[in-house]
Amino acid sequence: MSRTSARETAMKLLYEYGVTGTLSKDSLENAPDVFDTDSLDENNMRYIDHIVTGFPEKCGEIDAIISTHSKSWKLERIAKVDLAILRLALYEILFMADIPAKVTINEAVELAKKYSAEKSYQFVNGLLGGYLRSGGDK
Repeated sequence: MSRTSARETAMKLLYEYGVTGTLSKDSLENAPDVFDTDSLDENNMRYIDHIVTGFPEKCGEIDAIISTHSKSWKLERIAKVDLAILRLALYEILFMADIPAKVTINEAVELAKKYSAEKSYQFVNGLLGGYLRSGGDK
């Protein structure tokens, strides 16, 4: 599995978190039609595990950044898939120093193009770019 596919899996887990309030790797086994667990290699499983174990503690900090940079959009009004993409990207930017921020933003934009509304990628790109321009990078 490529890192792009692992990101997609992590985004789906964060989407589930946004809907249910629960974040667990159990979903990988319980929904094989949604998550392609057969192709998870050890490296990408560690990436997903890092997010699943680390995100809940950092969610408040990440959501505060999203609120600050969303230009009058309340967190509750942001589409859940966009919120999952933004949360994943900001988690990578803040807590995964081995991933360049520009790569993270490019991948987030691609996820938005694939899973979200037609122009959501512009919102995702603008928010993440604004955050980095404000000095919020690694």
